[in-house]
Amino acid sequence: MSSVTETATAAVATPERLAELLDDQDYLADDGAATACFLALRMGRPLFLEGDAGVGKTELAKAVAAVLGGSLIRLQCYEGIDAAQALYDWDYPRQLLHLRAAQAAGVEEVTELESGLYDRRFLLARPLLRALEGGGNAPGVLLVDEIDRADDEFEAFLLEFLSDFTISIPELGTVRAAVPPVVVLTSNRTREVHDALKRRCLYHWMPHPDFRREVDIIRRRLPGATERLVRDVAAAVQRLRDPAASGVDLLKPPGVAESIDWTAALLALGARELDPDLAARTLGALVKHREDHEGVRRRLSALLNGHGSEAAG
Repeated sequence: MSSVTETATAAVATPERLAELLDDQDYLADDGAATACFLALRMGRPLFLEGDAGVGKTELAKAVAAVLGGSLIRLQCYEGIDAAQALYDWDYPRQLLHLRAAQAAGVEEVTELESGLYDRRFLLARPLLRALEGGGNAPGVLLVDEIDRADDEFEAFLLEFLSDFTISIPELGTVRAAVPPVVVLTSNRTREVHDALKRRCLYHWMPHPDFRREVDIIRRRLPGATERLVRDVAAAVQRLRDPAASGVDLLKPPGVAESIDWTAALLALGARELDPDLAARTLGALVKHREDHEGVRRRLSALLNGHGSEAAG
């Protein structure tokens, strides 16, 4: 761990202290998440966060960046992403303009033209290069989001990048990280990520929050919502995630992000508690597949029956 990273993480003496600092950033981390983040920082290892969409993986990376006082550099993965799209590219339009200007000025030497073309000012830094170049007195946080959407070749490339934090640019040389970034990878588990990449990281499974934590999260994000509405929503969503309790086997169970969105939609309609009419009108904020929408609508009365009863548990 570099001296800059040690300085930036010095205030994070224990997992409990990190949880407090994350709380200051409005992120309520449970013991497991706080401990995983603490160990990743202390050991200088990438953190691999896996869990259903909407459980707070990306938000945790953002909160860690805020705690450390560094920038968040996000690499959003997608099918077909390759190394060039993650590392760097050349600004070809500007290079062409430079070439024409040089020729107009009478520069004819090929070597001189080439050296001018491949100058650092024409380099477009993508997320991985930006993470290496960093800057400032705090380590940046590199978020590799939804790595499960990338292919095997990109995984292999990323594994090599994480092993030494260097990038070779043929025209300019090798770029090394003066301050290695804190790395967080996320996966929604749409496919299995290879063991080789996971072994390089500390692994943490992020579950959906329990009732009490979900209430705390919604209350924190939407302080204008009544306590009754917050508890009603949290109880209904908790039940909806359990097919045995809801009678609906969803394609995509709602995450805490959807709980917040649903509460916000209800709040926008003036709701002070959850009733069947407003619940039906705002289902689009909670479930995002037609089959799920129809299944929840059919079972809505049963779903809301006794809503909020978990509060006594």
